[in-house]
Amino acid sequence: MRRIAGIVLAVLLIGGVVAAVVAGREHGDKGTATKTVRIVIGSEKAEFFADPDVVKALAAKGYTVQAETSGSWAMEGLDLEGYDVAFPSSQAPAAELAAKYKVRGTLPRPFYSPLVVVAHRGAAEVLAGNGLATLDGKNRGILKMAAYLDAARHDRTWQQLKGAAKYGELTGTLYISSTDPETSNSGALYLAAASYVADGGRVVSSDADIARTAPLLHKLVSVQGAQQSSSDANFRDFISGAGNPLVLVYESQVASLLGRQHDPGDLVVLYPDTTVNSDHTVVPLTENGRGLAELLGTDPLLRKLAVRHGFRPQGDTDEFTAAAAGHTAYLKQQLTGVRQAPVPTSKVLHELARRARG
Repeated sequence: MRRIAGIVLAVLLIGGVVAAVVAGREHGDKGTATKTVRIVIGSEKAEFFADPDVVKALAAKGYTVQAETSGSWAMEGLDLEGYDVAFPSSQAPAAELAAKYKVRGTLPRPFYSPLVVVAHRGAAEVLAGNGLATLDGKNRGILKMAAYLDAARHDRTWQQLKGAAKYGELTGTLYISSTDPETSNSGALYLAAASYVADGGRVVSSDADIARTAPLLHKLVSVQGAQQSSSDANFRDFISGAGNPLVLVYESQVASLLGRQHDPGDLVVLYPDTTVNSDHTVVPLTENGRGLAELLGTDPLLRKLAVRHGFRPQGDTDEFTAAAAGHTAYLKQQLTGVRQAPVPTSKVLHELARRARG
C-alpha cells in the first residue's frame, strides 16, 4: 500500500508540475517571443537591432528578429525566399523590392536620417576659410554644395586652399568619401543630391539630364578609387583617424556615437545645404513581417530606442529634438536652412550610378 501511495503521489506531483508549466505558458511571461522574423537590413541599422533593449522590447511584443546586413541597392540581387522583411535605407530600393515581390499597399517608413558630412576640425576650418562651408561653432556647420561641386568640377586640391598648409593630412584632391552608389543607399543618395544641385535645382529625369550631369558625378566617384559598400565601415574608419578627412555618413550614426558618450575628438558635422533624407522603408514579405513593420513605427518604446540610435521617427519631431538637446553643438535639432533634394526614379538613379562608376 505504501508503494502504491508513493506512486500515486509521484503521479500527482508530476501532474501538478505539468499543469503549472501549461498554466505558465498560457498566463505567465508575456515577454516570451513567439514569432521569429528573418530580415535583411542596411548596415546602419545593425546596432539598433542588436541592442539588448530593442531585443527585449521586441520579445515583449512576441518577436525574435534575426537580422542580416546588405547594401540597400544590393538587396535587389538577393534571393529573399524565406525572409519576412527587407529593410533598405530609402524609398527607391524599397519600391524596387516591392515591385519584384508583388508587395501591395503603402510601405511603412518608421524613421529617417539626413545625410551629413563629417570632417576633422582642421578640414572644416579650411573649407570655411575658402567659402566652401560656414561654421556655427567648433563642431557644426553647413557645407555649401554648389561651391563644393564647383571645386570638384575644377579638380581643386587641398594645397590650393588657403590655410591648408598647416595640416599635414590635407593633401591631394579635395573630395568627399562616399559608398559605392551601385550597391549602397548613401552613395546613391549622394548622387541624387549632387545631380540636383549640378542641374540648377532640377531633379534629373531625362536622358539629356543624365548626359549633362554624369561627367561631374563620375569625377565625384572616380577620384575615390575603391569604395566601401557600407557607410558603417566608412564611419568607423573616420572615427579611428584613418581615411579621408571628409566622409559622407548618416546623421543617425553621429547621433548614436554622441549618445553613447564617446569622445568625438575634433569631429565637425557639416549639413549640406542641399541634401537628401534617407527614409528607412520596410518591405514586408510576410504577415509576420508586416506586423513587425507596423510595430517599429507605432510602439512608443521602440520609437524611443530608435531615437537613442540617432534616427528621427516619422511624424513627431519632438522626440528627436528632446534627445538631441544635449548635443546641439554637433546636431541640428530642426533641419532649417537645409534643402531636401527630390530623388530621381530608381531607373534614373541606377543609370547615374552606372555612369558615375564608369
